[in-house]
Amino acid sequence: MENRNLGRGSVSVPVVGLGTWRRLEAAAAAGRHRELIDTALAVGIRLVDTSPMYGSAERLLAEALDGTREQVVIADKVWTPSPEEGVAQLARAVDWYGGRVDLMQIHNLVAWAAHLPMLEAARAQGLVGLIGATHYSTAAFPELAEVMSTGRIDTIQVPYNPMQREVERTILPLADDLGLGVLLMRPLGEGRLVRRQPGAAELAPLRPFGVTTWVQALIKWGLSDPRVHVSLAATAHPERLQENAAAGSPPWFGPEERALVLRLAEAH
Repeated sequence: MENRNLGRGSVSVPVVGLGTWRRLEAAAAAGRHRELIDTALAVGIRLVDTSPMYGSAERLLAEALDGTREQVVIADKVWTPSPEEGVAQLARAVDWYGGRVDLMQIHNLVAWAAHLPMLEAARAQGLVGLIGATHYSTAAFPELAEVMSTGRIDTIQVPYNPMQREVERTILPLADDLGLGVLLMRPLGEGRLVRRQPGAAELAPLRPFGVTTWVQALIKWGLSDPRVHVSLAATAHPERLQENAAAGSPPWFGPEERALVLRLAEAH
């Protein structure tokens, strides 16, 4: 799997990461959360994204990483309107993940002006590696652009897939200009894009790019934009991780292949 430098070239990470929203708790309910993380490591996935918003995901991730924490880039978040609770959320994450969070993001820009100084101080102390900001809503992109333009964050996390391309207008160009790392959320459209899938014959032109499944086509579609650094594909099923990880290797799609995926997504 290819590595790309995240956040002004300071951290090198594989291009396919693991999202934990809803999925890690589902894996835990089946007694498979440790297996999920172990399998992710085995197939080369090294970045895991989590949040206080994701129920017990942070704690479950810490449990599953017992003995393997140093192999993983942890992307966690602060998610609260309270500056005091933000401090507490960071402290819990630092404790869970062995004294350091590699990337600490302000989730959905909640109280970002209050949290940024706290995260900058934590970064100066070595408790945080990179600082990021996230949002899922197009309506919030002007505010996200404002935060990006402060020069105080290293990464952003935004939705990007064939049916959600709004970031192409201003956010991705700005991130490229500023040298910010881009984490891609919802590569499968929260599952909507895989409910009806193209057949093997329709995917045949993508086989020279190592694509044999529609899931791989969608993940590679996002990663083939050179402004994207990591695609966060969430799953509760360890057996699907190899398929996801395989989409993180070149060759990358050109304009014709990306256009084909768009057509297939619209048709299905």
